[in-house]
Amino acid sequence: MKQHLIRIGLGLAMLLVFLLHGAELFNIRIISQLDAIIYDARLRLTMPGKLDDRIVILDIDEKSLGKLGRWPWSRDKMATLVDKLFGQYGVVMIGFDVVFAEPDISSGIRSLESLAREGALKDNEQFKGEVEKLKPTLDYDARFAKALAGKPVVLGYYLSSEENAEKSGTLPPAVMPAGTFRGRTIEWFQWKGYGANLTEFQKSAMASGLFNPVVDLDGVVRRVPMLSEYDGQYYESLSLAMFRALLGSPNLEPGYPPERFLSKNYSGLEWLEMKAANRSFRIPVDKSVSTLVPYRGRGGPNGGSFRYVSLADVYEGKVGQGDLKGKIALWGTTAPGLLDLRSTPVGEAYPGVEIHANLLSGMLSQNFREKPAFTIGAEVLLLGIGGLTLTLLLPFLSPIRATLVALAAMILIIGFNYMVYTQLDLVLPLAAALLMTAALFTLNMAYGYFVESRSKREFTALFGQYVPPELVDEMARDPTKYSMEPTAADLTILFSDVRGFTTISESLSPGDLAAYINDYLTGMSAVISKNRGTLDKYIGDAVMAFWGAPVPDAEHARQGVLTALQMQKIAAELNEKFRAKGWPTLKIGIGLNSGNVRVGDMGSKVRKAYTVMGDPVNLASRLEGRTKEYGVGILVGEATEKLVKDVVFKELDRIRVKGKNEPVAIYEPLCMESELDRKLKDELKIWRDALKAYRAQAWDQVEVALINLVRMNPDCYVYEKYAERVVQFRKNPPGPNWDGVTTFDEK
Repeated sequence: MKQHLIRIGLGLAMLLVFLLHGAELFNIRIISQLDAIIYDARLRLTMPGKLDDRIVILDIDEKSLGKLGRWPWSRDKMATLVDKLFGQYGVVMIGFDVVFAEPDISSGIRSLESLAREGALKDNEQFKGEVEKLKPTLDYDARFAKALAGKPVVLGYYLSSEENAEKSGTLPPAVMPAGTFRGRTIEWFQWKGYGANLTEFQKSAMASGLFNPVVDLDGVVRRVPMLSEYDGQYYESLSLAMFRALLGSPNLEPGYPPERFLSKNYSGLEWLEMKAANRSFRIPVDKSVSTLVPYRGRGGPNGGSFRYVSLADVYEGKVGQGDLKGKIALWGTTAPGLLDLRSTPVGEAYPGVEIHANLLSGMLSQNFREKPAFTIGAEVLLLGIGGLTLTLLLPFLSPIRATLVALAAMILIIGFNYMVYTQLDLVLPLAAALLMTAALFTLNMAYGYFVESRSKREFTALFGQYVPPELVDEMARDPTKYSMEPTAADLTILFSDVRGFTTISESLSPGDLAAYINDYLTGMSAVISKNRGTLDKYIGDAVMAFWGAPVPDAEHARQGVLTALQMQKIAAELNEKFRAKGWPTLKIGIGLNSGNVRVGDMGSKVRKAYTVMGDPVNLASRLEGRTKEYGVGILVGEATEKLVKDVVFKELDRIRVKGKNEPVAIYEPLCMESELDRKLKDELKIWRDALKAYRAQAWDQVEVALINLVRMNPDCYVYEKYAERVVQFRKNPPGPNWDGVTTFDEK
């Protein structure tokens, strides 16, 4: 009975942790991440995947950029397009997922006016007269404003959360007066500035709306704020502004439900409401006044959700009349160079304009999933009832019966959650309930299992999962020299990750995916083990390892670098195998760094692991993430590079990472010194000279060097990246105090 009481006590403590997470008194990130994954899976499983022919997307695609020139186009062309869309093609409305923040001076009218006003021809009345005659045709901004005037056009703009954000353009009138939500608990996003449209465009347009999405911690866009608070005023989103304009711009009213039975003081905002044509329209919102995007399909011109029309075809009159007549049009881009591709639950490179199209489609159909504030109370209630039942029941059951009860509980939880999602359009969290059930079951099954044993068996149990067997045997000969207690040590840490693994996983069946990841992790783990590395953990498709502990190794940096080079070779060999099976190939990014860290058995009372912590670990992880920025497979910190003498390294940059004032040099290991050929040696010499000139702001010298380097190695993305930087620095010089360091905006 005592053992049962201990299990019940432990179970109640574990239940309390999940209840605190469910009540949002603190956040267990892994549960939140798993909830996001589950939500994405449900969304993909239930999305309609059908074309909404009420809405078309006017696409600034590669074809348009090729025919109409680089974006932004002249306002003269923009005016022609708007006139065609309304006059020739008969669209109902245009919403712009772009902002017109700067005047168009491409026609030269500003120069002519300057000459007539204060130049050499300021006293020439005939010249002034000619300038006045030309103004109607050369003032492209005025022509565009005239094209917008009197038409159902909704402009887009954005708010910025940066500390030193600028305030440009003219904001539209607020959709709700200040004080509308006084006394209500709403988690407004904090905005510091804005980028709005020029005043003349704002005055000419019917309305304007924000196109800011909500980017979750994993970088995925699942929600969009319907209202945003700025400087005490409330502004509407682009999709909401378009919807209201379609309804005749009715007033927007906040929706507060009756008091919930769980809380007499519940005052959560749950929807926004507007009335038009004797009908009420509702848009469900959460505690941040955001709405879940009702994604219809995979996205893009071939996604099957919305018809895409190239603006080049509109300009040249090649679009069929029926393709646009009576349609609601959203003006946006799918061109990668214009940087409006978002990571979403249904695609990693999803056009931002289609996010607004999905929201507008949901408003027109009144079809949304909702996650109101009261779901917090609902989750706490369900966790409490289910968790308490399992806590009191499982300790008294046999292993077989406990397994059956736990499985039945999981099936019941999943079934109820899915029913609420599909029948009531209500999004309830699921991960906490599943993990709680699994944790309570595991606790009861594992209790009392672990006992002390002989030293060698203890070492095998403790270290066998991390380090190679030969090191375990070596340690077991003198166990007193080794301990899992945290200590400081100089180590080398490695992080590796498969790029685009989500896309790979979606293209494989579950069985093939399991075989795929098993082959990959087995190959990588074998290389780490072969080079006396300690395997820290797998994080999905990612691998973390380190050298120098628990067995000290003076060559830890060299072992880590050699392992990274061999991992890239293993990846190439795996790709040959994958191609033969018709599977997608993979690319891996690897980050390495050395330094003094804390290593040992660390974690919580519930779970510990033999791992490493410290700034060098964080930098290694960041370097792995930056491999994509530089188009390389391996990035090494300067601390590691200094410790390795027989490997050829290529310095790529000096970067400043978050939390550190001093910049860090980063390198790409290329080969062993013995493998260095003359061609690579010459390339490295030119590159070092180019890097030196770059930091001295000798742009001409850098460009000449880069031309030669590209000729020697056309596949090197780093050269292309530096060429782009030089172009930017010519336009916006970095200043005399610039130290040649690259600072990344890490959020």
